[in-house]
Amino acid sequence: MHLDRTSDRALLRESYREGKSVKKRTIANLSACSKRELDAIELALQHKDKLEDLLATINLKQEIIQGPSFGAVFVINEIAKELGIVDALGNSRDGRLALWQVIARVIDQGSRLSAVRLAKSHTTCELLKLDSFNEDDLYRNLNWLHKNQTTIEDKLFSKQKTEKENSSLFLYDVTSSYFEGECNELAAFGYNRDGKKGKRQIVIGLLCNSNGDPVSIEVFPGNTQDPKTVSSQLRKLTERFKAKAITFVGDRGMIKSEQKKEILSLVPGQSHYITAITKPQIKKLIKDGTLQMSLFDTKLAEITITVDSKDDLEATGEPEEKEEEKETKERICRYIMRKNPIREKEIKTVRAEKLQVIEQAVIKQNEYLQNHPMATVDVALKRLLIKAQNLKIDHLIKYSIDKESKTIQIQIDEEALADDSKLDGCYVIETDIPSQDIDKEIIHTRYKDLARVETAFRKSKTVDLELRPIYLRAEERTRAHALVVMLAYMILKELEFRWVNIEKTSLEAIQELTTLCVYRTNILTTMYQIPKPRESIETLLEAAKIKLPQIIKKSDVIVDTRKKLTSERKNQLFSALT
Repeated sequence: MHLDRTSDRALLRESYREGKSVKKRTIANLSACSKRELDAIELALQHKDKLEDLLATINLKQEIIQGPSFGAVFVINEIAKELGIVDALGNSRDGRLALWQVIARVIDQGSRLSAVRLAKSHTTCELLKLDSFNEDDLYRNLNWLHKNQTTIEDKLFSKQKTEKENSSLFLYDVTSSYFEGECNELAAFGYNRDGKKGKRQIVIGLLCNSNGDPVSIEVFPGNTQDPKTVSSQLRKLTERFKAKAITFVGDRGMIKSEQKKEILSLVPGQSHYITAITKPQIKKLIKDGTLQMSLFDTKLAEITITVDSKDDLEATGEPEEKEEEKETKERICRYIMRKNPIREKEIKTVRAEKLQVIEQAVIKQNEYLQNHPMATVDVALKRLLIKAQNLKIDHLIKYSIDKESKTIQIQIDEEALADDSKLDGCYVIETDIPSQDIDKEIIHTRYKDLARVETAFRKSKTVDLELRPIYLRAEERTRAHALVVMLAYMILKELEFRWVNIEKTSLEAIQELTTLCVYRTNILTTMYQIPKPRESIETLLEAAKIKLPQIIKKSDVIVDTRKKLTSERKNQLFSALT
């Protein structure tokens, strides 16, 4: 439909098809209308498919009513689109609910209940096209996320693979997260990296590409050992991600001889590993003459040796294969050595502080023995031994006691101290990649890239995204919670990259964006208009390469929690008064 205007007439006409011919017919004769009226009709017809654009051009005096927060949700949603997260989650209701859980995790960390309350103060339903939901919907949505985790990760990996170079290199590390409660189905006692003794935990494995972007996350029971988590990652790479060439990078506590054999057998000739060896293994190689201490004096040294499967097993103390199954398979093994002077200084400082703690403890124990006639030297010595063992310096100290004077003396074992400090700051990287393929500098850099996974863990577990505390019990929902945090970290990492020159932390910048609110207009239909942002927000938007719309349609959806905070407050007040 269009307006056909000449100097003396104005006809409202429309085009239609009759067979293969396109014809026109007149709907109304508007020649009697004034020029202003005709201009208004023509403008309306030009914007008939999107009245929001028309309303954005209208400048009328009206009452300004503040609406909900807009900036943070819009920016994070746009970044999620660019990263492929929106496409990976899909356009179903569950997909959009999952997207809100991810966005809420970036804006303001907390439980599913707090995510619903957050949605009430943001343009959540308008931007994500959501209908009404409460915390029960978000909990059920975690079950959907767990069920579809494989599909979501596969779609994200396909997008990353086409955009990133060196798609054959993968970084992998694990961490743990403790629980205050006891009812989580995956929680168990294990090696606690958070230093929380007596707390159950879960183990989390994060697989990243060469750029440190997460590829997959997996949650294991809390008593799972690090090497036992590797097999499932290797299966993902070959079966799900269809990797034709693999270079698997893991730390010294993860890739043992069994994992090395498994990696090398994935794609013969095309699968490799990069790891480091432990201090006892370094000492064994020095004792055997394979390594020399002088090699650590250079900036980056390297030696290449030939080993077989039997050597691998003996080096780690694992049981050998049966005699009839033994099969010597030679392969090259490159050792790349370096001494980090900064780390060396840190280790020496920490060791000196620990020795000083023991010296102060000895003084306190001797004072206690003198002031308490019933106290015995043997009990005091036992306390000191336990303290030294906890500090892991008991092998450096020699004790002597005088039962008559009830005193304890300590002496530093200089020989043991010299032996212990000989390898301070030294580390050895091991790989099977031939030197003609990759030089030692690149191998060294690739191993140091594991710090990117550690950064992901640090930001995911603490104030940035708060993986913990975990308000969940079911296994499926716990795994889905970890997936939500991983997707949120992908967005946060991209925002940090774009805001690298901004004098704000990413969380401060996001909080700044939450202050950008819409205001409500009531022309023809209720709309939300976006005001011109202040300079600080414009700077963030320009750095993030995000352009704001002028107007969005207001949603009539009401989001509310099933559990009311006011009721809890009243009950608490009543209990306090009674």
